[in-house]
Amino acid sequence: MSQPFYITTPIYYVNAEPHLGHAYTTIVADVASRFHRLAGDEVRFQTGTDEHGDKIAQAAQERGVTPQQYADQISGKFRHLWPELHITNDKFIRTTDADHKQVVTSILQKVYDAGDIYFAKYGGHYCVGCERFLTEHEMVDGKCPDHGTVPVYQEEENYFFRMSNYTSELKAHIEAHPDFIRPERYKNEVLAMLEQGLEDLCISRPKTRLTWGIDLPFDPNYVTYVWFDALINYLTGLGWPDGDNMAKFWPGAQHLIAKDILKPHAIFWPTMLMSLARAEGRPAQEYLYQHLNVHGYWNVDQAKMSKSLGNVVRPLELAEIYGVEAFRYFLMREMSFGLDSNFSEQAMVERYNADLANDLGNLFSRVLTLLHKFRGGVVPQGIIPSSEEEDWPLPEGTIHAGVHPDDVSPGSPLWISPGQLHFMAAERTYAYENEIRAFAFHEGLRWVWQIISATNKFVVIHAPWSLAKDPQKATELDQVLFTLTQLLADIAVLIWPVMPETAEKMAGVLGLHSIAPGMLEKIKANEPLLPVGTQTHQPPALFPRIDTKKVQAKAAKAEQKADTKPAPQAAEEPTEISIEQFGQVKLKVATVLAAERIPKADKILKLTLDAGEDEPRTVVAGVAQHYTPEELVGMQVVIVANLKPAKLRGITSQGMVLAAVGQDGLCVVSPSKPTPPGSQVR
Repeated sequence: MSQPFYITTPIYYVNAEPHLGHAYTTIVADVASRFHRLAGDEVRFQTGTDEHGDKIAQAAQERGVTPQQYADQISGKFRHLWPELHITNDKFIRTTDADHKQVVTSILQKVYDAGDIYFAKYGGHYCVGCERFLTEHEMVDGKCPDHGTVPVYQEEENYFFRMSNYTSELKAHIEAHPDFIRPERYKNEVLAMLEQGLEDLCISRPKTRLTWGIDLPFDPNYVTYVWFDALINYLTGLGWPDGDNMAKFWPGAQHLIAKDILKPHAIFWPTMLMSLARAEGRPAQEYLYQHLNVHGYWNVDQAKMSKSLGNVVRPLELAEIYGVEAFRYFLMREMSFGLDSNFSEQAMVERYNADLANDLGNLFSRVLTLLHKFRGGVVPQGIIPSSEEEDWPLPEGTIHAGVHPDDVSPGSPLWISPGQLHFMAAERTYAYENEIRAFAFHEGLRWVWQIISATNKFVVIHAPWSLAKDPQKATELDQVLFTLTQLLADIAVLIWPVMPETAEKMAGVLGLHSIAPGMLEKIKANEPLLPVGTQTHQPPALFPRIDTKKVQAKAAKAEQKADTKPAPQAAEEPTEISIEQFGQVKLKVATVLAAERIPKADKILKLTLDAGEDEPRTVVAGVAQHYTPEELVGMQVVIVANLKPAKLRGITSQGMVLAAVGQDGLCVVSPSKPTPPGSQVR
């Protein structure tokens, strides 16, 4: 049954130009929206830019322009980039839009009138980069850990949102709706934050230090805090409060974010919505979004992309080199949604040549070349059998029923019949659909590539070029070519959300003309997409192979350069150290939020820790032979917090868990009583 589908990206802060992280998030939203259109759902896809706040005013001043001029310039770059990456958003919203300002002031007034906003004096350490006050335990050596700057102590009178009043209600909602925040690891992080209790949220900035923002409707001497402004865009875009789109699309709202903005979207935003519902006398459920979908970081050279590190990957540069479709495919196939992933040009080239040039491109060219050679490019007579056990001429002694296509390799005595191939494709299409709906895009594509792999094996096993030599096997050849062309049509439909232009090109060559809603259901029902007698065209080269020599040479040169760096001289182990030396090691208490096993690693576990910082940190610990993941969750441990990050089994470890090793084995060092995360050990 068709259902309205509303997906949003974060509105991107205009303090930086579009980079790989922005492109990934927006392409994910585009893939999801295209899939739901393919499934017959009514879709609304919204993205845009966040344009108020300290950082924007500061950036504009540095460039000698007004904040509005600066915002117009950077916002334009985002708006113009998305079509070039084949992104088809329905709405591009800006927080400087007049209708958005009106919605923000209306909601602020409602919440204020309901008593959820109050005026108070507050003093604290304010970081301009974070645009918020930092607590003592968040700072490292008196500095912001993210920006390395010393926050300015400020004492101000400001307006506060009673966020703390909604702690229990939000926790209860998350526990009652386990997939409200997904993947699960992020739900657990949010529940851990709620366990510590919420503070009230400062939602204003005095005009004596910031004028670039939306005025508070109840006090013109203040502007709205950027997050209270920005999050409301998701309602503005649907015409809140009474627009037709609100009633149609909001119940199915899907927010898509990167993990660095988990807290604003998982805590600030739902509590704001609960307050708005209370102000209007409605149940909170009417205003809460359906899902918050959280993805990890793209790391370049094993570090999060950063302008200061100079490792920001500009999406159009890559798309121009390898093609937009290949770029989209790589991002969707390479990242396991929710986890961090490492980007390298070499990995992209390898994935391009293996998956796109060899598997998909060669299959498409090969099948159509055979069809044109033996049947003039016309889809011949054939059927899709009504069951996997169809009557099919088999060589004596071969296996027919129950053969798994993945177990067949060229030259094997095992057999894939047309019926088995069709039913395998239908079965995997169901799996593909389930994975895409759950935002597991890499898994959905894995199922599609199993179909492609099995179809390639089918060509080798049935050898149409051999069948063509025997006139008595004309019917058999027709059935093989019919099956292959139908599978190509199925594949074109399945890759359309990720590679729309490639899919449409394939469809046009096959005589399918265009890809439309309803085709997904036909594949699942084993119905042919191409009528017998359809005239196909000569195949183009979908993905010409990339010469990897230059890419490999560049990678080898970089590796050689790293290997030739002089190794640090080993120092004799000192028997004593000074108090100053000990002081260089930062030890902190951390709470284990999540623990999981690492594939093919029997000694180490991946731990997600709350160390009293803005974001949980990941630490790889060698404790798997002494503790189960379940034993560690909720335990408090001591970590070395300023250890240089290291890559272990493809995971960046941000610290080290302390443990004692004795005759009875390993024992994790833990405080003797509950201690606030982030407490220093000295």
